[in-house]
Amino acid sequence: AKSTDEAKGLLKSYPNLKAIIAPTTVGVVAAAQVVTDQGLIGKVNVTGLALPSEFKKFIDNGASQAVALWNPIDLGYSAVYLAHDLAVKKEEAKPGAALSIGRVGKVTLDDTNSAAMAPPFKFDKSNIEEFSKIY
Repeated sequence: AKSTDEAKGLLKSYPNLKAIIAPTTVGVVAAAQVVTDQGLIGKVNVTGLALPSEFKKFIDNGASQAVALWNPIDLGYSAVYLAHDLAVKKEEAKPGAALSIGRVGKVTLDDTNSAAMAPPFKFDKSNIEEFSKIY
């Protein structure tokens, strides 16, 4: 209900809004449903983080051109690869360190010892059908 209210509020406050970018799987579904219900498909594009199984109908109906989601395959691989190197090879995790994550490449840790370990998956008309059966 909160995400739905937020999407409605955005559309009311900004009548010329062209897109809603929602950072949560709940928010993106709510925003796409509001755009659908208000007949704004083709006028307002919704995107953000989404599970393909929950969002397929909005790609299909045109409320969204594409959404993204973390890549659990590469993220899991990267995390295990890095954990192994930290534990066994005694790699040091510190700000600025460039660490190997195997086939995914390298990451450089920021000042909080964080790094994006894998690019997200993008879901659109070309692959939403396939991935909606997986996620």
